[in-house]
Amino acid sequence: MSGFFADGDLSPNRIELARQRALAGAGYIDLTSSNPTTQGLIFPPDVLRAAADRYWYARRYEPDAHGATPAREAILRYYAGRTPPLPLSPNDIFITASTSEAYSLLFALLTEPGDNVLAPVVSYPLFEYLAAIHHVELRPYAMDERRGWRIDPASLYAQADEQTRAVLLISPHNPTGMVVQAVLPALVSLGLPLICDEVFAEFPYGVPSTPPLGALHRELPVFHLNGISKLFALPDLKLGWIALSGSASELYGARLELLNDTFLGANSLTQSMVPTLFTEGAVFVAEMRARVRSNLDLALDQLARSGHLRAQPPDGGYYLFPEVWGWDDEEELVVQLLDQGVLVHPGFFYGYERGVHLMISCLTEPARLREGLERLIGGLAVGARG
Repeated sequence: MSGFFADGDLSPNRIELARQRALAGAGYIDLTSSNPTTQGLIFPPDVLRAAADRYWYARRYEPDAHGATPAREAILRYYAGRTPPLPLSPNDIFITASTSEAYSLLFALLTEPGDNVLAPVVSYPLFEYLAAIHHVELRPYAMDERRGWRIDPASLYAQADEQTRAVLLISPHNPTGMVVQAVLPALVSLGLPLICDEVFAEFPYGVPSTPPLGALHRELPVFHLNGISKLFALPDLKLGWIALSGSASELYGARLELLNDTFLGANSLTQSMVPTLFTEGAVFVAEMRARVRSNLDLALDQLARSGHLRAQPPDGGYYLFPEVWGWDDEEELVVQLLDQGVLVHPGFFYGYERGVHLMISCLTEPARLREGLERLIGGLAVGARG
């Protein structure tokens, strides 16, 4: 047997087995959800219905490797309205079926098998799978927990070599919430293309706004990834994009156009709805942002009352990644918390194995979040040392 999963063990791990047992029994509160549609965050259906109706009456299939022009123009206006603004042209935008597809396109564009990309630790598990599909090595660079999870420049230098083709950044970072707020001299010195995931950009918390990375690093080729999944709570409509800044279009635009034209993954219906989402979705986005902020306030206040953890206020995003004291084994802790009726993720799910950490989603419906945090705090006291 050969292929991507040939040597992998796909059987349920201990945490999944414990989750299944809890689900079959009294159940549990899920504090890991990143799916807005299961947390009561539903984009106004009347807006979606009207936008879709307009497409059916004037339906034409006119494929474009960059994506539909009105959709790209709406995305350009979005970047022009960011703080600071990021001026782009229509040819700087490539519409994809998702940010996952965008990552895959960029790995294909920038690397050959055996090359490497620098990626953060803590890191979302998706990147490992996509890198493996393209036979690319992810080389981890460190983030300094004691300095608000800032990127460690010495680690960037140490990990880069002659086969490094790009640096991957997430801002706001998932799950620590770190936002890149200023020019990073190490990135300038390395001079590599930057892949910046900005899907949580509209959820600032500890900072006023999320600067587009290309507005900070105008001299570098930057690929900004975003989409409607997080921005408008529409993961089911499947649309993302890549926005190129700096020298990215000049150096890579023609080849990326060919790659995107090979798949044409974004469907025409959703593309046709994009201008309406931006013009009529602002109120919904503001309401969602306010709920996330309120949830973060609630969670930080409750967690501060526990003597077993330290939760840093994030710069942005909607996750917390607190450090836990009194426990040595993250897996054992998560299993015991399931026995208390609450599900969280361990730090090792994100490749971080220093100390004991948990991931908590503050996208959770507020009443469930409050109850889940109470169970979490109570569960931390059961079996903890000291």
